[in-house]
Amino acid sequence: VTLEDSKDQPLLEPPPGATPIWDDTTVTGLFEADIDTDLVCAALRGNLGTELPIKVEALEDKDWIREWMDSFEPIAFGHRLWVCPSWKTPLDANAVNMMLDPGLAFGTGTHETTALCLRWLDSADLQDKIVVDYGCGSGILAIAAALLGAKAVYCVDNDPQALTATRDNAERNQVGDIIQVFPPGAMPQIQADVMLANILAGPLMSLSEHLSSLTADGGHLVLSGILQDQAHQVSATYARWFSMDPAAIDGDWVRLSGVKAS
Repeated sequence: VTLEDSKDQPLLEPPPGATPIWDDTTVTGLFEADIDTDLVCAALRGNLGTELPIKVEALEDKDWIREWMDSFEPIAFGHRLWVCPSWKTPLDANAVNMMLDPGLAFGTGTHETTALCLRWLDSADLQDKIVVDYGCGSGILAIAAALLGAKAVYCVDNDPQALTATRDNAERNQVGDIIQVFPPGAMPQIQADVMLANILAGPLMSLSEHLSSLTADGGHLVLSGILQDQAHQVSATYARWFSMDPAAIDGDWVRLSGVKAS
């Protein structure tokens, strides 16, 4: 069974344990070929109302797992960095190839906010840098930073599943010795050369002083998870400590970056 948005209503990042749903949702169910569809439709209408629109469609017999796997292709982010499913062969063996599968947790680079951050990382000199990924999710930004030369990456998330995903994905990409994971409040008070935070505008503003305190003088700040109409307020909040760059925009989303004043 899959659930899809029927009317392009965005659902922003929910708190841990919450399962929000759209006001208008398309529900698709896949059944064995010999199922009695009349009984299924009658049961649905009995539970959900007689006005419920239902479409019944006979499908060609396929290997649906293979179909799903084949739908994912390697994606380039800038000039060096690629994200590639583990069952695909990287298109450029000499590139920086991150192997990351859809599944356990939050991000394989397809969302605009993640893509904006990955493109920034691809363009940066991360050699021997200390990086923080605050709100790490799958660990995609942390792993990219490690593969691009960072000597240490500290990851923070309030969801234990995200910390597990980050740790597992780091091991798959042979950077488990570079990446450390922490719940909020447990990370050491380090001074990062690069501070990454791809979360939401509200938490970004409430965390501004804390994230600034973890960033070294002259260090870089990279923020995303920000809608265009939120960008000015977030940028103004961080301008207390950082010289802010012009916003980078992808669709409805924005990446803000800056350098901490010495």
